Amino acid sequence: MSDAARTLFLVCYDVCETKIRRRVHKFLMAYKIGGQKSFFECWLTAAELREVRLTLGELIDPGEDRVHIFQLDPRMTRDMLGRAIQPPVDVFLIV
Repeated sequence: MSDAARTLFLVCYDVCETKIRRRVHKFLMAYKIGGQKSFFECWLTAAELREVRLTLGELIDPGEDRVHIFQLDPRMTRDMLGRAIQPPVDVFLIV
């Protein structure tokens, strides 16, 4: 993956301490296009993925908390139930 190309990832976390959980949530809000609570869909470049891994590794307590980062195939159809809606994937505006 080049630094310019974006790839879809699912970032999930389970953080015990409320203060750390809020920091992790706030950090990931800058990258998310969809998700809820502790599951975020993120279109990331290679550089952003490195930053997410590094920063989350520094934020969490590795003995208590866990973070999973899964690469998703955006071509796959999604099964959505209830109030689920397709996340926007149109145009990115980087300011």
